[in-house]
Amino acid sequence: MSRFVDTMVATAASAGGRARGMTTGEPNAPVRRSWAEVHERAARMAGALVAGGVARGGSVAVLAGDPAAIAPAVQAVWLAGGSTTMLHQPTARTDLAEWAEDTLRVLGMIGAKLVLLGAPFDALSGVLDEHGVAYRRLDDLDGEPLAAPVEVDEDMPALLQLTSGSTADPKAVRITHGNLWSNAKAMEAAAELDPETDRMVSWLPLFHDMGMVGFLTVPMLFGIDLVKVTPVDFLGRPTLWPELISRYRGTITAAPNFAYAIAARRMRNVDDGALDLSTLRIALNGAEPIDPEAVRRFTDAGARFGLRPECVLCAYGMAETTLGVAFAPVFTGISVDVVDPDELEAGRRAVPVPPDSPNARAFPLLGPPLPGLEVQVVDDSGAVRGEREVGQLRVRGEAVTPGYLTVDGPRATQDADGWLDTGDEGYVVDGQVVVCGRRKDVIIMGGRNIYPTDIERAATAVEGVRAGNAVAVRLDAGTRRERFAVVVESELAGEDAAVRALSREISARVVDAVGLRPFSVVVLKPGSLPKTPSGKLRRSAAASLVPAG
Repeated sequence: MSRFVDTMVATAASAGGRARGMTTGEPNAPVRRSWAEVHERAARMAGALVAGGVARGGSVAVLAGDPAAIAPAVQAVWLAGGSTTMLHQPTARTDLAEWAEDTLRVLGMIGAKLVLLGAPFDALSGVLDEHGVAYRRLDDLDGEPLAAPVEVDEDMPALLQLTSGSTADPKAVRITHGNLWSNAKAMEAAAELDPETDRMVSWLPLFHDMGMVGFLTVPMLFGIDLVKVTPVDFLGRPTLWPELISRYRGTITAAPNFAYAIAARRMRNVDDGALDLSTLRIALNGAEPIDPEAVRRFTDAGARFGLRPECVLCAYGMAETTLGVAFAPVFTGISVDVVDPDELEAGRRAVPVPPDSPNARAFPLLGPPLPGLEVQVVDDSGAVRGEREVGQLRVRGEAVTPGYLTVDGPRATQDADGWLDTGDEGYVVDGQVVVCGRRKDVIIMGGRNIYPTDIERAATAVEGVRAGNAVAVRLDAGTRRERFAVVVESELAGEDAAVRALSREISARVVDAVGLRPFSVVVLKPGSLPKTPSGKLRRSAAASLVPAG
C-alpha cells in the first residue's frame, strides 16, 4: 500500500481529522466539512467506482468546479486504486466544439474511460453524450463504502497532471504515489506545517498543480484546516482573498506573482481596520517569474492591516517534481541577488553589484532544494557549472516524475543518471536556486542573452499597462535578424493618441532596462493575450499578435 494513501486514511480517522477540515462556499453560503466527513463520502464514492468497473491502476478524469465536490471525488479515485486527472475547464468564451475535441484527445492520451462530472459543468453532459464519453454525475455517485483501499504500489500513478501548454497538443505529467508522498513530506518540512495551528486559504484552480497538490492534497493528507474558493470568486472580487485570510485567521496562502499585484492595487481602497492580516506567516509566490517590485507593493499595501513582509516566501516549482523544487527559508521575506547585466548576458556569470548600479538585474533567491531533491547547473554540453555560473537547471530526486504521457505515447523525463532538464536557465548562490528565465524564451541579440522577464517588468511599470499582462516576444528566433516585440493589454486600447504615447513610454522604459529598443509595441484590449488554462501568459502564442513588418 502506498504511504500516501495510508497517511490520508489515518488522518481522516484521527482526532485531528475529525476536528479539522475544509470550508467552501464563501462568500455566499460557507459550509464546513471535517476531513473525516470528506473521507466518509469518498469511501462511498469509491465503492460505487469499484462496483462500476474502475480497476486498479485505472485512469479517471474529473470535471467539476466546486471544491467541496472535488475533494471527496479525487480521494475516492485514490481509494479505488486509480489515478485522477483534473480536466481543463471551459469558460464563457470557450468554443465548446473545440473544447470537446481537445478533451477527447486528452482522455485518449491518459487512457481514461470515465469522467466524473459535477456542477457547473454537468451542463456539458450533452456534449459528452454526443461524443460517446462515459461519465457519472458526482451527485449520484454513491454506494456501499469501500471496506479498505485498493492496494497500490509506490510506482503506480496517482495523478496525471495536465501541463500548462496548449490543450490542442496535450501532455500529462505522470505523478506516482511515491512522487506525491515524497514532495508532500518535503514541503511539510520546508514550510514547517503544523496542523494544530495552521489554516490554509486559497482560490487557486484545482486543475493546476499548485492548487491541486499544494492546496487540496497536502491539507487533506496532513489534516490541516483549509478555506477554499474558486478562481472565478477571486477574479470577480480580488479583495475576497485578503478578506478570507482576515476572517479565518489564515496562516498560509499562495498565488502567482500577478495575483499579488492585483491584490496590492485593490487593498489600497480598503478602509483602515477592515482587515487583519497579522496571522499570515506564509504568502508563497511562485508558478511564474517573481517581480520584487510587485512583492514590495503587496507588502506595503498590506502593512496597515498588520501584514508582515517576512511572510513572503519565494518558491520554485513545477508539475514534473509533483509541485515544489525549492522554498526560501520560512518567515525571512524576499531576498534578491543583484547582478551585473553585462556579465549575466554576455559572460554567463552572475557577478554581484551594489543595488544602485545602472541597469542592475535583481533576481529573487528561491531557497535551497527541498529535502530529497538535488539541483544542478550545467552548460550545453552537460558539464557542471560552478557557483554563480549561469546554465541549464536540472533536478533529481524521489519526487521527480518518471515520464510524460503524450498523444504519441509515453516519454521518459530523466536521463541515465536520473536528472530532469527543467527547461529553465539559472544559477546557484550560497546553496539557493536562482531562475533567470525559460531557455526557449531567451532573446539572443548582439551576443547577449536577454531575459524576457526584464522586458516585461519594465513594460508593466508603465502606468496604463495592466498588471501582469505584458509579454516579450521573440521574432525571427535563431537567425541573424532575431529581435523582440512587446505586447501589452491596456484599457487605452483603441484610443490612437493614447496608444501612441503609451507605446513610446514602454519603448523608453525597455531601453532603460535592457539597452535595446523593441521592434514594435502592440497594445491590445484587456482579455486579448493568450493564456494557458491555469492563467499563465503564452509567449510563443503571443507572437501571432505582432503585425508583420
